[in-house]
Amino acid sequence: MAGPPRDALEFPDSNRVFLEPHLPPKNGEETDNGKPNLPFTTLTFATSLDSSLAAAPGTRTVLSGPQSKAMTHYLRSRHDAILIGVGTAVADDPGLNCRIQGVGGYGGDGLSGQPRPIVIDPRAKWDFTEESKIFTLAREGQGRAPYIITGLQSPPSAKRELLEKYGGKFITLDMVTAATDQSARLDWNTLLERLKKEGLNSVMIEGGGTVINSLLETAYQSLIDSVIITIAPTWLGQGGVVVSPKRGVDESGVAIPTPRLTGVKWYPFGEDVVLCGKIKP
Repeated sequence: MAGPPRDALEFPDSNRVFLEPHLPPKNGEETDNGKPNLPFTTLTFATSLDSSLAAAPGTRTVLSGPQSKAMTHYLRSRHDAILIGVGTAVADDPGLNCRIQGVGGYGGDGLSGQPRPIVIDPRAKWDFTEESKIFTLAREGQGRAPYIITGLQSPPSAKRELLEKYGGKFITLDMVTAATDQSARLDWNTLLERLKKEGLNSVMIEGGGTVINSLLETAYQSLIDSVIITIAPTWLGQGGVVVSPKRGVDESGVAIPTPRLTGVKWYPFGEDVVLCGKIKP
């Protein structure tokens, strides 16, 4: 019998203990987060010392060390779904699977432990093909096909057929709402409620910058159940893709910090540091 693929990752039990208080229940069970219509939502990403995800928009930038990378894949195994924006899908051609040894496709049974990729693509502009990494992994039994969240227009029929061939699908959703400054923003309540109805009891939000910053808007911060951030010991310099929510102001118009984390724990992990916490109400 063939063993796990060569790219399988080890993440020993001793490294998992500190993460447990910050994760949803095991085996896809529902959690009592006080929001029965919403999934357990974890915001997680890797950042530089200057709060950047990438050196420039559309540029793939590796920040996590090997231990932190394995941690990210373990986090994927503990969530029913992982969510990214279309910009990340286009820039990275990601696999969006879990490569921890013992998970389905990497020595485990079936697809057990493999999360469902979710790609937010309001205008259906992701030009995926049979050769996209996410479908290659689906063919090889090492990952799942994505659910792609689009706006109200109809995606091309050829793309729909390809997606459904591998067990994925388009979900048409009116998920864009007008903000007070006349710009458009994601309606995270509507989006997460729909994912819950799809049977996804936990969702891991991975990126990119536009998605993360929109979730960190004041109106949506309460939807986040857990924050897990890997901080790499490097600067990317000015002009990077920065994670930074909009600044709040008090009644006098004076700037105030927002949001703030509570229950914070810091864990050295190789050369990186992992921060775990919750957003303070």
